[in-house]
Amino acid sequence: MENNNNVNQFLSSSRYKEKGRTAYYRMLTEVHKGELVRIRRGVYASKEQLADTMIDLEVVIPKGILCLYSAWSIHGLTTSMPQAYHVAIKRGRKIVLPEYPGIELYHISEDLLEIGVEQKIVSGYEVKVYNAERSVCDAVKFRNKVGMDICSEVVNSYLDRPERNLSLLMDYAQKMRVANILSKYLEIKL
Repeated sequence: MENNNNVNQFLSSSRYKEKGRTAYYRMLTEVHKGELVRIRRGVYASKEQLADTMIDLEVVIPKGILCLYSAWSIHGLTTSMPQAYHVAIKRGRKIVLPEYPGIELYHISEDLLEIGVEQKIVSGYEVKVYNAERSVCDAVKFRNKVGMDICSEVVNSYLDRPERNLSLLMDYAQKMRVANILSKYLEIKL
């Protein structure tokens, strides 16, 4: 398994083909033995990578952004563990999901998709994830879908942070049309 710049990466069959026939057949043997698992056509991962808490998101869903439960977990805004990877993609985009791991897609309009995106290294993978402020706005926006208890936990966890940025939070809330609801939460909590 290769490692570039200390960032964990899934393996591609094309990379093995570039190394020659022997390397490619060795990879196929590892797949046959079960040492490598097929994620999607031409993309493979070791069992250790699949046991990890993160995936090589750019390979599995190019231009995908971790959101909701996945982002809340990364930022420490919730105690609930995500049952799948929650990934935001541009509305109208067609994606073929792999059999493993579990992924829940959220189709977001283009004008809201890039708000609050940051690059983070999580478990050795460089991934795109919504920042804490955007994640709080998502909790408020999807409060009926995720439940009021989760929404409240996310907002409270964020407000307990000394490094919170309320002006950025309200800026995002305006753009995402949840400013009035979030203002009511803040009035109660602050």
